[in-house]
Amino acid sequence: MKIESHSINQIRIAEIIADEIIIHSAADGLNILGDIYYQGFDSVIVYEKNITPDFFQLANGMAGEALQKFSNYRVRLAIVGDFGVPPSKSLKQFIFESNKTGHINFVSSLNEAILKLTT
Repeated sequence: MKIESHSINQIRIAEIIADEIIIHSAADGLNILGDIYYQGFDSVIVYEKNITPDFFQLANGMAGEALQKFSNYRVRLAIVGDFGVPPSKSLKQFIFESNKTGHINFVSSLNEAILKLTT
């Protein structure tokens, strides 16, 4: 895992880059949050491919638990992936509501993530 730093409009964004799944559980998400929080980042970008598919099965509570931590610490998050056709109605609604508040964002590209996290 590597952290690529972006600084735009005095906002520090940590882009998490990895070749494998790095978030297998809510605890893994919390570890990443803690790491970037203590390094002074305001926001974080994570790629869907680096998150276990179980995360997107809302019934198990993993997404809610992990994302609540980002809200509690006031660290904005963008998850970059293909969310055009979510596999379930509940995930589609979850993505819609998350994107509406702007604290947790599901986006399709790095550029879109940076734009969301800096406005």
